[in-house]
Amino acid sequence: MIAVPAPLRQRLQEHRQEHVVRWWETLDETARRGLVQQLEPIDFPQITRLYEQRDQSFAVPSPDRIQPIPVDALDESDAALRRAGEEALRGGEVAVLIVAGGQGSRLGFEHPKGMYPIGPVSRKSLFQIHAEKVLALGRRYGRNVPLLIMTSPATHDETVAYFREQRYFGLSANDVFFFCQGTMPALDLASGKLLMDGPGRVFTSPNGHGGTLTALADSGLLARMEQRGVRHIFYFQVDNPLIKVADPLFLGHHVSRRAEVSSKIVPKEGPNDRLGNLVLVDGRCTIIEYSDLPDSLARRTDAEGRLWLWAGSPAIHLFDVAFLKHVTTGPERMPFHTARKKVPYHDDNGRSVQPANENALKFEMFIFDVLPLADRWTVVETSRREEFVPLKNATGADSPAVVEQAISDLAAAWLSKVEVNVPRGVPLEISPLFALDAAELAGKVDRYLRVDGPLYLHDRVTG
Repeated sequence: MIAVPAPLRQRLQEHRQEHVVRWWETLDETARRGLVQQLEPIDFPQITRLYEQRDQSFAVPSPDRIQPIPVDALDESDAALRRAGEEALRGGEVAVLIVAGGQGSRLGFEHPKGMYPIGPVSRKSLFQIHAEKVLALGRRYGRNVPLLIMTSPATHDETVAYFREQRYFGLSANDVFFFCQGTMPALDLASGKLLMDGPGRVFTSPNGHGGTLTALADSGLLARMEQRGVRHIFYFQVDNPLIKVADPLFLGHHVSRRAEVSSKIVPKEGPNDRLGNLVLVDGRCTIIEYSDLPDSLARRTDAEGRLWLWAGSPAIHLFDVAFLKHVTTGPERMPFHTARKKVPYHDDNGRSVQPANENALKFEMFIFDVLPLADRWTVVETSRREEFVPLKNATGADSPAVVEQAISDLAAAWLSKVEVNVPRGVPLEISPLFALDAAELAGKVDRYLRVDGPLYLHDRVTG
């Protein structure tokens, strides 16, 4: 019969968490092993410190410390910047990281969101669209680009199985890496004790989008990428199919400026736009959540009536690998933010409790805590039409209908540049394997192409 390992029992006693093995004798062997596996990696001193600091808050900076962020507008014809980015790709210095820990529950899709079919003609999934962009980059520059996919405990197994079933969408299995987002236990607000999800399960939840970077380091993948010669990691969210993956111009700008972090922004559509705000705080690049920005600053305008803080974050970043090593280890490691939440739990009497009020502390790391740590950074403007249409809701804004239309509209814009007439309302789609950009499309499509119905451009023209 499995016993509680003596070192673990001692740690539980030292930190007053013995209650988590209260039901040990009632558990079968599998449940006991599972509980030990949950408890072993928990940093109990850290948990204790976080509970002691529960009343400390991350205050929003005072308005006098906040200024608009300087934004660079890149010139598509800048051959030197493009060449610098292309050289990094040819040299194998770039990896692509997709944040893909979420499920499609808000879409009525009970699977990893990356599996959602979004191609307006092909019905390709988000994962396939992104993977094909990475494959196309590798073919264009003659060097395979590693694809790093961050999952969560809820999506990991299904995501890995999906890629295997789909033969990694043409990528080499040796170039696709999965790693799981970290989790944190929740603590009882009154006592600081770990909350239980059942007799043999500690309640845990994802440790925030900033946990992507620490999980990358903790999994060993960051070190493996460095050993492989990767110097830059391109980071984005799985729900954005328009993304210009490892855009050479953006990459070249990042490389030429020797930046530790580079970020893209889109102009906000109004003061209440639900995007993080890229700003300067005490001269450092920072993101302030839309919900935290004081209304007076959100609505402030300049002399020409434009929003003063206009730079919205679509969560597109380039990170220097050496910088990531620095901020994911040691004293510079990103801090946890504490939130008070209602968390269902298993009480000491073995009953399931649905609390009416906030009863728990949850802990998360945020990606924007990384940005102020960079001494060298750049911010570059892009457009929503070309690069930002997140899939979030079943209907209305950011819904499948809106996203599919945006994909079709971008394809129409590319075709119009080569004088192909496109009737309004016709679904269009261009596979990344056919063309990664409008310039590549121009070299492949006959200007006399007739579009009279749904059109999908892949390795060959199909209607």
